[in-house]
Amino acid sequence: MINVPSEQLIGLIRTYRLQQRIMAHPNLAESIRSLLIRSLLERGIVSPSWFERMVQDAVRALNLADDAEHRREVSDALTDILSAHAFSEKEIQDHIRLAQKLEKFHILNRVVNTEGATSKQIKKALKDFCAVPQGDLSIPPSEAEGVRVALISHFISNQLPFVGIAKKHITIRDIDEMVDHAYWNPRRSGKVGGKAAGMLLAYKILLPRLAPKDPELEQFLRIPESYYFNSGIFSDFIDYNNLHWFHSQKYKTREVIEEEYKHISELFARGAFPPDMVAMFRRFLERLGEWPLILRSSSLLEDNFGHAFSGKYDSVFLANRGPLEKRLEEFIWGLKRVHMSTYAPAPILYRRDHNLLDFDEKMSVLVQKVVGAQYGDYFFPLASGVAFSRNTYRWSPKIREEDGMARLVFGLGTRAVERVGQDYPRLVALSHPDMRPEVSARNIVKYSQRLVDVINLRSGRVETVSVCDLLPHLPPDAAYWVVSGVDDDHVWSPLYKNHVVSPDTAVVTFDNLLRRSPFAGLLRKILRRLEEAYDHPVDVEFAWHEDRLFLLQCRTLAVREELAQVDIPTDIPEERIVFTNSKVLFNAVVCNLDYVVYVDPKAYGRLRDLSVKAAVGRVVGRINRALQGKRYALFGPGRWGTNDLHLGVRVGYEDINHALVLGEIAFESEGVTPEVSFGTHFFSDLVEAQIVPVAVFPDDPQEVFREEFFAAPPHNLLGEICPEEAQWETVIKIVRVPEAYAGLKLHVYQDAHRQRGMGFLGPKQPRGG
Repeated sequence: MINVPSEQLIGLIRTYRLQQRIMAHPNLAESIRSLLIRSLLERGIVSPSWFERMVQDAVRALNLADDAEHRREVSDALTDILSAHAFSEKEIQDHIRLAQKLEKFHILNRVVNTEGATSKQIKKALKDFCAVPQGDLSIPPSEAEGVRVALISHFISNQLPFVGIAKKHITIRDIDEMVDHAYWNPRRSGKVGGKAAGMLLAYKILLPRLAPKDPELEQFLRIPESYYFNSGIFSDFIDYNNLHWFHSQKYKTREVIEEEYKHISELFARGAFPPDMVAMFRRFLERLGEWPLILRSSSLLEDNFGHAFSGKYDSVFLANRGPLEKRLEEFIWGLKRVHMSTYAPAPILYRRDHNLLDFDEKMSVLVQKVVGAQYGDYFFPLASGVAFSRNTYRWSPKIREEDGMARLVFGLGTRAVERVGQDYPRLVALSHPDMRPEVSARNIVKYSQRLVDVINLRSGRVETVSVCDLLPHLPPDAAYWVVSGVDDDHVWSPLYKNHVVSPDTAVVTFDNLLRRSPFAGLLRKILRRLEEAYDHPVDVEFAWHEDRLFLLQCRTLAVREELAQVDIPTDIPEERIVFTNSKVLFNAVVCNLDYVVYVDPKAYGRLRDLSVKAAVGRVVGRINRALQGKRYALFGPGRWGTNDLHLGVRVGYEDINHALVLGEIAFESEGVTPEVSFGTHFFSDLVEAQIVPVAVFPDDPQEVFREEFFAAPPHNLLGEICPEEAQWETVIKIVRVPEAYAGLKLHVYQDAHRQRGMGFLGPKQPRGG
């Protein structure tokens, strides 16, 4: 009877089992053993010289010919014996899986780097690779990086600054997951676009696949259920409807672009998607079911480094309720609306201004389930908004710029990014979430949100509802996070979740959300980590609902090259001071302004016809074009860029982009207060265009405002600069400063650290600003 020690017997059995597992993959046997011996060497279990010596000794002991075949045979056996002894069953399985992954990886590498490879071929190779279980052993980063770059460039974005960051955070399996949620056109390749790319990258930076996850982020951070309708669908629509002439629109004059866009929208409405695309849309909606959707623009240029395209393209909310064919019709029209905004005047003129006109822009659509819940007939999240990793609006010296800031609103986030009526978001300094610019109860109420954007599920439209009318639909445990009560001169927050606040005395404060939830700290952490990864300040759009923070968008933040220090001159004669101001957003010096354009707030306020008020914005746009290349400042009533004509002049980026200073003037008699627009799409445009915003309060006894300088210039040049607009001379004044004031020029200084600013007349200065 053979007497084999049990320990030796176990070792033999382990070796046999390992060999059986290897031989189950005969084409990978060499690769598996190569990986096993590499791990033995890396762990110091064997050394190269010892292993080679053992192979030679075994060949001699077995009386084998000393040739390559026998050495390989002995080397394989020795590798199996040592590995069976050194590695656990799981570790052996991980090595086998790594060999399988490497086999599929090399195929994927070849396909994705083959010129002319189709998306279908690449997706198959990607799917075959990801079908191998991940295991705990990864492909070396130096090998994986090249494939990551190729896949990111093919499916997501080929913008080099984006790719340079994304390759460090988005893995091959992340791309496979994205592809599973993507809808493609079989005839035209395409990408998911900038907005989708930014959201994906931010989420993978914060919750990486291959690195330890932050427990707090893992618990609270989410992205909405998202689907990617790539730019090939857009290109196919243009082909199918023979609309190729649209590509020349961007080279036409502004007037022609604006006029022909009306016809473009009609052509899009009449155009049709190919039948296979319509069938794909129908299948998508069948699988998705009846949940509100937002169709977000995600063009190839959008949310790019240095060019955010803030608010330039359309996004469309859909209630997505009712019979399938009705939902399909609304979905197709929503896609068309997003697609046709590619040819709208605003983005084309923005591209022209930033030397991006020659880029072949394509539009993808990011389709997301809207974050929120149904309350009565309405659907909305409890809170949403935008946040910034840098806070340049520091109304207190305690506030730290590097901790960031948020604009927080009740309901859909549209009210956080647009300049709306006499309504205000909650401005949150994330270094001190409890602190607010307003102190008294009266001012807290005055500068609070009164209106809420919601999706009306019955009408199928986005509607604006008053807070007072909406609160009865909200259960107390939801209202607890959003509103406070006001009694006399005291604002109080609900102490417990079933504490009912009367709609008549309720004010939106978010005090409990900021004090009694992880929201503020979580947002601060997210912004800090994203800024570190991007190596640049960032802004994000978000929604908060049911104790989860949903990341909707991330892009680099437009920032000014701010002066380290601004020293406002103290020796300016009183008669030369044109205005002083506070609420300064950043340090700036703009010297040697030759022209001042002034929309008289009092004259504008006397205009009763809204169509006449709207015409003022168009005249301002013509003046802006006429003064291109000139150093000019633009001042006007209340809020520039507002959608409420009673509160200010409605203009777009293209109407003010040549101004160097944009002043907002608030007379108490007009009842309009300049909002701190930091964080709106309009503000982003100002920063990108290097325009300095200034808010002036003429009725403040501590400020200076020489109204006659603006409203009664010695000679109004409007009729000279824009002869066709001379009839507006009672509303719009233009002064050529050196001509009217003996060769002097206007200089504007803004000191954010001391929260002081001044505009004054003086001789030409060496610096232009």
